[in-house]
Amino acid sequence: MDQKTTRDPAMTDVARLAGVSHQTVSRVLNDHPNVREQTRLRVRAAIKELGYRPNRAARALVTGKTYLIGVVAQNSTLYGPASLLSAFEEAAGEAGFGVSVGRVKVLDRDSIAAAVERHRDQRVAGIVVIAPNSSAADALADVPAGLPLVTVDGDPDRSTPLVTVDQASGAYDATEHLLNAGHDTVWHVSGPTDWFDAAGRVQGWRRALEAAGKEVPPVMAADWSAASGYKAGQMLARMPEVTAVFCSNDHLALGVLRAMHERDRRVPHDVSVVGFDDVPEAAYFIPPLTTVRPDFAAVARETLGLLLEQVSEGESAQPRRTIKPVLVARDSVAPPA
Repeated sequence: MDQKTTRDPAMTDVARLAGVSHQTVSRVLNDHPNVREQTRLRVRAAIKELGYRPNRAARALVTGKTYLIGVVAQNSTLYGPASLLSAFEEAAGEAGFGVSVGRVKVLDRDSIAAAVERHRDQRVAGIVVIAPNSSAADALADVPAGLPLVTVDGDPDRSTPLVTVDQASGAYDATEHLLNAGHDTVWHVSGPTDWFDAAGRVQGWRRALEAAGKEVPPVMAADWSAASGYKAGQMLARMPEVTAVFCSNDHLALGVLRAMHERDRRVPHDVSVVGFDDVPEAAYFIPPLTTVRPDFAAVARETLGLLLEQVSEGESAQPRRTIKPVLVARDSVAPPA
């Protein structure tokens, strides 16, 4: 008994059904502007009816590019960078792109250069570098010219196309929220000094205090960990004049909450605390933490859009895009006792 053989639909089948040439089908698939809308709709309908799927491997042989985007990121479990990477992988997948992640132990010149070269060997369409500190930004000077590239949370003073959360705006809102509650000033537990996120949050905190004519206390330098926040909190808890603290991330705030509890400084009755990031656990701290929520999904979408503009046009009309975060008010802020 003969078994009937079937094959997947080809571009020529789409062209025949739509009554156009295979070149027109190709233009529609590549979103070429020189196609009439009626023709575009007819081709799209034929693609859907036949269940046609473009042969991306063949296209890669012709164009020298794949439907693959390279990402360079530090091998880290920090909430911000990890959330950005996850959101970008989701956005790229929805747009039909795969993501190859080159993880590096440290964000230095040699590590980033090696990761970029590995991605170029894969013929990626473009590269995204999550570059949150100064050493990563310095390494981008060696990236070959003409390579579609976007940095996320990178150096705002460099000319590299950049998408970032508006750290200063979020910190300003957090500080203003504490001042509006009636506090005379706001102390700040900062992140690492070489991180652009931390620097932007210090800037926004200071600007809010100066705009209100309030005293600007010294910055309590820390890293991103709860242990570091706890250490800073132990010092702040001993100072009766401290009634409000803005922490550069939620893990620092968690450490401050623990230190205040151990010194019988009640939050928010005696001391108000605000964090940044809105980690999933923040709503379950004791008390639930008021914090600032970055829109990582929006950052991811803007990053992908900016990268694809470079791939298709060679440049972007708006190479800098900033996403404003929002304040999430919970129970860790109250008027001073």
